[in-house]
Amino acid sequence: MFSKVLVANRGAIARRVIRACSELGIASVAVYSEADAGAPYLAEASEAHALAGNTANETYLNRSALLGVLQASGADALHPGYGFLAEKEDFARSVIAAGATFIGPDPKWLGAMGDKIAARKLMADAAFPVFAGSEHLEDLDQALVAAGTLGYPLMLKPSAGGGGIGMRVVRDEEELRKSFALTRKMAMAAFADAGVYLESWLDAPRHVEFQLLGDNEGRVVHVHERDCSIQRRHQKIIEESPAPGLERTEVEEIAKSAAETAQRLGYNNVGTLETLRDNSGDYGFLEMNTRIQVEHGVTEAVTGLDLVAEQIRLASGAPLPEIPELHGHALEARVYAEDPETHMPSTGVLQRFCYPVLEGVRVETGYCEGQAVTPYYDPLLAKVIGWGVTREQAIGRVLVGLRAFSVLGVKTNIPLLTRVLQDGEFLHGHVHTGFLQDF
Repeated sequence: MFSKVLVANRGAIARRVIRACSELGIASVAVYSEADAGAPYLAEASEAHALAGNTANETYLNRSALLGVLQASGADALHPGYGFLAEKEDFARSVIAAGATFIGPDPKWLGAMGDKIAARKLMADAAFPVFAGSEHLEDLDQALVAAGTLGYPLMLKPSAGGGGIGMRVVRDEEELRKSFALTRKMAMAAFADAGVYLESWLDAPRHVEFQLLGDNEGRVVHVHERDCSIQRRHQKIIEESPAPGLERTEVEEIAKSAAETAQRLGYNNVGTLETLRDNSGDYGFLEMNTRIQVEHGVTEAVTGLDLVAEQIRLASGAPLPEIPELHGHALEARVYAEDPETHMPSTGVLQRFCYPVLEGVRVETGYCEGQAVTPYYDPLLAKVIGWGVTREQAIGRVLVGLRAFSVLGVKTNIPLLTRVLQDGEFLHGHVHTGFLQDF
């Protein structure tokens, strides 16, 4: 087991990793930007190191600065969290070259799954279902030919993308012509890669993902599924497990296939295989996230596993844990600092930031009262996770948790979240990725 872990991230995930290290008896090293100097987890870590600057490029994306802290602290492992450098192959290799362990899969998987086109081909070659799509598109003429073959409507996506950035639905040739250059520009700005491709557009699909765990001996298991269909701008805001309204035999069959495919390919450590499910019940590979997910707490709530601790254990060479059966139901609602009507980020000082301590409710946050919410990073404030014996009880607990959340100084999306959780269609489990547009 490791003696000291550098947590190369911020916010809720940094605090979560620090807690897991503490419970494993491992020293933790936090890093922080000037904007995050008041974060509560800095005092919870064994030590904290400042990163000069505020912007992501100056701090949490600054490879040389992070590697400098790795060396100065004497940490023998680095946990990247999610976002920032978590899925950057070159950074993972730099950590290993510096003599430390990168807590994640073999770096080759970050590269293989980071290119969405290559990942689709890899999964298709491994006989996992993949919906129709194009190869890498170099120019508009090539895109028009591909679209003519695939048939509209289509989704135009960055090949190095994530978080829904740059994705556009194109319903005809005119929309493709208008969107192609803009999507490439957005892809370059967000991912330093202008690569794009086309994928079949599905009408009102379900977004169902499968949590995978792999050890270093070639064994991979699944830890059930999460339904992440409630999204705005292709970004998840409510996740739950098990997936409502789906037959367990159906879900377990695709979960087993996901684990078996990952095992044949040789995947190791924690990963999430994401799929879309169309209205006929067919599943197709969407992407593979080679890191811990924002919504990992949902799976923890219904299994009792500590996925972050398991991620650290697996990286140290430990065997797979026993996988428990699903127990009850869990939901997560993501609380963002944003205007609930316009969805635009809201910044300011948290004059009041009081979250509930309730039975069956868990709150994950990297903020505290008096701290500033700045424009430099993702506006995620907290995650409210509710567990119940039934789905109805879990929803009720999340609702109570959200209503008991008191925030002053910034606007939040709590009003939107509570409206969704009380909506009749949602309560009946009639969820899909276009739910919020209809809502």
